Amino acid sequence: MSAATLLRDVFGFEDFRPGQQEIVEAVIAGQNALAIMPTGGGKSLCFQLPALVRDGLTVVISPLIALMRDQVRALTEAGVRAAALTSANSAQETDAIWASLASGELKILYMAPERLASGAIAAALRRAGVSLLAVDEAHCVSQWGHDFRPDYLRIGQLRRQLDVPLAAFTATADAETRADIVDKLFDGADPQIFLRGFDRPNIHLAFAVKDQPRKQILSFVAARPDQSGIIYCGTRAKTESISRALNEAGKSACFYHGGMDPEERKSVEARFQQEDGLIVVATVAFGMGIDKPDIRWVAHADLPKTIEAYYQEIGRAGRDGASAETLTLFGADDIRFRRQQIDESLAPPERRHADHGRLNALLGLAEAQKCRRQTLLAYFGEAAEPCGNCDLCNAPPELFDATTPVRMALSAALRSGESFGAGHLIDILRGSETDKIRERGHDTLPTFGVGKEFDKRQWQAIFRQMMGFDLIRPDSERHGALRMTDRARPILRGEEEITLRQDSLQTARKGPVVKALVPEEDAPLLSALKAKRRSLAEAAGVPAYIIFNDRTLIEMAQSRPTTLDEMSRIGGVGAKKLASYGEAFLAVVNPDADKQHPSRSKLAGRSEGAVFDQLLAVQADLARGEDGLEKPLSCSAALLARIAKAKPRDLGTLSRLLGDRHAERFGEAFLEILKEA
Repeated sequence: MSAATLLRDVFGFEDFRPGQQEIVEAVIAGQNALAIMPTGGGKSLCFQLPALVRDGLTVVISPLIALMRDQVRALTEAGVRAAALTSANSAQETDAIWASLASGELKILYMAPERLASGAIAAALRRAGVSLLAVDEAHCVSQWGHDFRPDYLRIGQLRRQLDVPLAAFTATADAETRADIVDKLFDGADPQIFLRGFDRPNIHLAFAVKDQPRKQILSFVAARPDQSGIIYCGTRAKTESISRALNEAGKSACFYHGGMDPEERKSVEARFQQEDGLIVVATVAFGMGIDKPDIRWVAHADLPKTIEAYYQEIGRAGRDGASAETLTLFGADDIRFRRQQIDESLAPPERRHADHGRLNALLGLAEAQKCRRQTLLAYFGEAAEPCGNCDLCNAPPELFDATTPVRMALSAALRSGESFGAGHLIDILRGSETDKIRERGHDTLPTFGVGKEFDKRQWQAIFRQMMGFDLIRPDSERHGALRMTDRARPILRGEEEITLRQDSLQTARKGPVVKALVPEEDAPLLSALKAKRRSLAEAAGVPAYIIFNDRTLIEMAQSRPTTLDEMSRIGGVGAKKLASYGEAFLAVVNPDADKQHPSRSKLAGRSEGAVFDQLLAVQADLARGEDGLEKPLSCSAALLARIAKAKPRDLGTLSRLLGDRHAERFGEAFLEILKEA
């Protein structure tokens, strides 16, 4: 049966949506394909329809159990033999699916990527007659994507084992992510790439700085009565508190997060599908499998992780093509939290550097100066005219020439060795005579005190906008020190000018002061210490607090010990933990610290350590004798440690430890130190 006939008889459509037909034809023809299509653009049809035209079984790999269930239900009602193998299946359901595969009854099998961990799956699928692999949410295979799933890395191997064509689909993938998808899934077998645009012109885009954020959310919802919507929050606790506030305000709302019982989550999903006007307050896990066309708005109570995540999440609104609205709130605490997440991750430095760049891009969208849709689409490589359907098109922001303050900030960073975060640089610019400023001589820099016209919060807004332009990025390897990018150099040299948003500075002046566990300067180091703690805890299979508790890490970040002896004076660092973990954490605090001999390390935090250091210093002075002309002579570190611990009180006892030759050279001097000890 032809694709056009099946499109009409099975799916009920007279025509393809824009961009669908050529993708369908390529997949039917057995070509490898990668399609990037906007949410609501009809991705599922592009693998479901070819599955019915082609002989054999099509396997669809998707991470979204709810979406698989919905699509299997819809296909079954349309007369298509489809099933899904997921962790939500009962044993009886799974047995029935395998029986259907064995008998050749199924045309489409949905499968969670975790199933690929079984070594026998390839052989079982080969026996079932697989002729096509389809991958939904293909961005999950990429480390640069916003929802990386390690199980997706097995798909490329499965494609090679089955030797069948593969069609991959996603709604969000920048150029770097697309290249990674091709590499991981197609392994050099260049797919035909279909880039169908990212624009959702029916969605109104808006951002706002947090200012009594709960009141902002409640006001946004109140202005949209009886409309279904989703509010995304950064924490589980916030989903519950906002849901409670909405219900108290007379709205129909419920919460959804990963800490709930699975049956409770299913109940929320079912209610959202069936009830008009229900509001779900959720973490980002919600909605990925919900095919509800009439979601009229999406609000973010906290800043999303990336532009890709933002686009994916707002894309759940207005899938029916009718107008929909969004609101995204952001504040200094959000940005600090996202930076902390990046710095605490166990990803390699280059990945963390790129993730800081992605966060900068999101800040660029939040602090955009012109049409938001232009900024959003430019991130994905698309040019666009002003949309007329965003807050900045509706009310353009007031701008000011910020070339001078930006050059001041860049100069302060450069003259202080690009070794400090925004907090210290702001102290330099404002002429704050802190201990840290004086200790480093930064009160003598030409930029000291040149920026007193702006207060601290206004400078923070300037630095935030500079990050949005990607002029500076935190360096994870240097505990958040801000480093200039190549984009900044023409401004610093006076070759280019730059404008910033005046309203951001005005909002900053009246905004709240955010409290943090540690001063801003110490936050990146605290994140690095937490990342080290987590890696050690995972390796040992113990909770993180067993290594060190938060209070100990906070003291480490603030006191910044340079030796194991200094580390031993931090609360919570006993002798056993110092021996087990001291050097690992010292390397995080002070990567350039000289590594001590193991014999000396064992004496850290003990009085014998100081004795060892004195013995070592005296030995260095007498290495060639008192006149400096004798043959070099020295004791091993292990021997010095033994003497420091034994503390012999007379020359005879000391000589038995040293030997006659060494006792003659060092005996008297060592004995003087030992007597004082």
